[in-house]
Amino acid sequence: MPDRVLLSAVAFVLGLIVGSFLNVVIHRLPRGESVVSGRSKCPACGGKIAWYDNVPLLSFVLLRARCRRCGAAISPRYPAVELLTGLIAGLAVWFLGVTAEAVFAFVFFALLVAITLIDWSHRIIPDALSLGGTAFGLFGAAVFLDIAFADVLAGAVLGGGILYLVAVGYRAVRKAEGMGGGDVKLMAMIGAFVGWRMVFPVLMLASLGGALYGLYLMRRGASGRAAIAFGSFLAPSAALVYVFGADLWRAYLDFFLGRP
Repeated sequence: MPDRVLLSAVAFVLGLIVGSFLNVVIHRLPRGESVVSGRSKCPACGGKIAWYDNVPLLSFVLLRARCRRCGAAISPRYPAVELLTGLIAGLAVWFLGVTAEAVFAFVFFALLVAITLIDWSHRIIPDALSLGGTAFGLFGAAVFLDIAFADVLAGAVLGGGILYLVAVGYRAVRKAEGMGGGDVKLMAMIGAFVGWRMVFPVLMLASLGGALYGLYLMRRGASGRAAIAFGSFLAPSAALVYVFGADLWRAYLDFFLGRP
């Protein structure tokens, strides 16, 4: 037990650091900026952020959520992403140990965090994340987790294929775009990580979440055709299915087969 606590704590700290990098990805990637070069800057004044003002979680607290140069408020999203990523890393090691499966799960969840926030804010899902994630999912599942490549490939093809057919069908009927290509690629990535059996539970949860949010928007006065960042519902649904997939699949079958 002490070893597991220590290893999980180390993983948590490393996760905080990765979370700090995710903040860079979330801010820069939609703007077409490099995520590997150039110092971080304050979005308000453009001043470069010193290393001691860029320590995960700690700097936010010490600076009292304000830029040292201009005093502009620092978004709570930054420490939230760092904390969430740290928790993901710590929990992955706690439950899976220092294993390839823990790394696989952590990468998947980190990608989902970045994709959710980017899609919610900008209505885009960068190919660097979705296509890169698909490649990692296919490679990692087949090589590190010893899962048959055909199974993970089927997940990617089925996941992306279903949403592609939905997009084509919507365009044919409504003569307008209803499903973005980013959502199709994201679902292919998700299928590569969760496998073809879990594709349907992911789509069901995401559709339910999107529908409820759509009803909320309509109650607020939006039209029935209000655009929804569907990737922001696909990604959290994929996280839930990855963790609770077996139980969700069983409930799914029980519901449609009428089993008690």
